[in-house]
Amino acid sequence: MTATPTFDPTSDSQLADPYPAYAQMRARCPVLHDQDRDIWVVTRHDDVARVVHDPGTFSSESAVRVTAGPESDQVKQVLAEGWSLTPNLTESDGEEHTRLRVAVNRVFTPRRVTELEPFVRATAEELIGRFAAAGRADIIEGYAWPLPLMVMARILGVPSEDVPLLRQWSSNWLKLSVGTGPEDERVEWARDVVTMQHYVMALLAETSGADDGSLISSLATYGEEHRLDVVELMRIVMNLIIAGHVTVTRAIGNGLVSLLENPGQLAALRSGEASADAMVEEVLRYESPVQGLFRTVTQDTEIGGRHLVPGDRVMVHWGSANRDGSVIEDPDEFVLRGRPGRHQMAFGRGVHACLGASLARLQLRVAIPLLFDRLPGLRLGPADSRTRERLVIARGFEELRLHWDVPHPRKAAP
Repeated sequence: MTATPTFDPTSDSQLADPYPAYAQMRARCPVLHDQDRDIWVVTRHDDVARVVHDPGTFSSESAVRVTAGPESDQVKQVLAEGWSLTPNLTESDGEEHTRLRVAVNRVFTPRRVTELEPFVRATAEELIGRFAAAGRADIIEGYAWPLPLMVMARILGVPSEDVPLLRQWSSNWLKLSVGTGPEDERVEWARDVVTMQHYVMALLAETSGADDGSLISSLATYGEEHRLDVVELMRIVMNLIIAGHVTVTRAIGNGLVSLLENPGQLAALRSGEASADAMVEEVLRYESPVQGLFRTVTQDTEIGGRHLVPGDRVMVHWGSANRDGSVIEDPDEFVLRGRPGRHQMAFGRGVHACLGASLARLQLRVAIPLLFDRLPGLRLGPADSRTRERLVIARGFEELRLHWDVPHPRKAAP
């Protein structure tokens, strides 16, 4: 008898390489019940697409929560000092989701994204300048997280000196939202979430009636005209801050390692044989920064041979779908040329497809090649210089120490 595959993405073996396990799941048990978390993991590309294109049967309520149980009384008490975290862009359905999404679409335009490229490039250059002379750095700490947060701060009109606070608050919001962790830590995370809520509410109050060109002032104006209350706007801003940087942060780290471990593909990128756009799409496919999100079944249905009932929770696994050999040729190969991008699902599909995908792609198109341009001989450090995040829904690096060559200054002739 063939053993049932195991879904354990935070184990050491699957942190190192989860894709053989996902291949086994697709082949033997494409909708696998993970008893520890009480979720059904949907792994085949076509099944994932079916779920996300049927929001009536598969609700996005609690879309980021690994566990859907209630919070402790202590956490509830802290959260009561702020406002409800939902509904938000990620965790809403139907007309409510449409109202929030339209608000962002109306003010977060392609023109606004295109105009950001000079700022993205200048910010990336500035960050590299801070560590280039050292010959080594933790690229996550010094580059991959500051860059997208500084860009998002620019878009929103947030003071640059508050960027480290945004990182702390948003990181803890995400950890709280996932629904796991010791109670004492969850209480501290909840305090940071409430602090962030009050901070964003103050920003909205300051920009109400102003026309300073920031996304916050545009949202405030739109909200007044279309009857979105200030709490709904606050949730939109928090969603944008969090979702607007964590995906880019993880994709930068994933992309650098994928390129350095595949020197032939890196050479094609550096020579111009492969485009930066193709590189971005392959990085997102090959190591999807968001591995998956959750849906809640609203009516009896069947998928992948499994009968599901209302209340069942499923995980749509982008990371597995992006390695499905039935729709993607040689899915476990990192290839920059000749890879059609139509099946790539790293930013989701359907009504919940990521609104910030174009901004994320812009940042990755600039940020990754620029490191190779500015840091000669960029290379991986020792095996212990990389640490993966232990998260069910995401794949990225907590730490990524890289090395490069630093030219020695020539001594003046006597």
